[in-house]
Amino acid sequence: MTESSSEVVLAVETLASLPVFPGTGEADTAAAGLAPLTARLVAVALLNPRTGRGRIWYEHPGGHPGATADGAIELLPGTEAAQIAGFWRAVVPFRRIITFNGRFFLCPFIMLRSALLGIPPARNLLPYRFSAIEHCDLLDQLTFYGATRRCTLEAYCRGFGIPPPGGEGGRPEISSLVEAGRYREIAELAADTVRAIAGLYGLWARLLASPRGQDRP
Repeated sequence: MTESSSEVVLAVETLASLPVFPGTGEADTAAAGLAPLTARLVAVALLNPRTGRGRIWYEHPGGHPGATADGAIELLPGTEAAQIAGFWRAVVPFRRIITFNGRFFLCPFIMLRSALLGIPPARNLLPYRFSAIEHCDLLDQLTFYGATRRCTLEAYCRGFGIPPPGGEGGRPEISSLVEAGRYREIAELAADTVRAIAGLYGLWARLLASPRGQDRP
């Protein structure tokens, strides 16, 4: 993945790891799949929004390295620890991280899963919230830091005319893909997600970024 840009889009896919232990506060599988004490990472995706090239680390027992059909995104199978270690090595050079709901879910999840696996985070993914210079969370930006209603990534994509992750048929359930051994489809879904976020980011940067310039790329 080229680092000719100072920006990178980040997305993950997670899966509940049962049993749900008492005291975690997660009473059902859906909630457990979003909590770092009761879930694991099954894919971590990075995409350079300027070049369209990227890298995805994903769960695939016995899988071999490959790439998306267009060759733009590397697909690297590995354990959760390998996914996290690869992510930390790759993300350090980038000045700005771009996410969707990164501050309230994705970044805390990665940092806690990393700590739980004994891997020290290589950088702080949660800098000062009210600036998009180091971390541009598009959910924060598109709601003007909570001034308007929060919507899903799919809803924003449809509203702005961007292909949503998983296509018009909707996102498949990660648990179903894992149970069926369709690990490559998890990586492809992660690729769809980072590309959708990159498209949304491009529109935000062109149309909504601060006219004073401090939040522009």
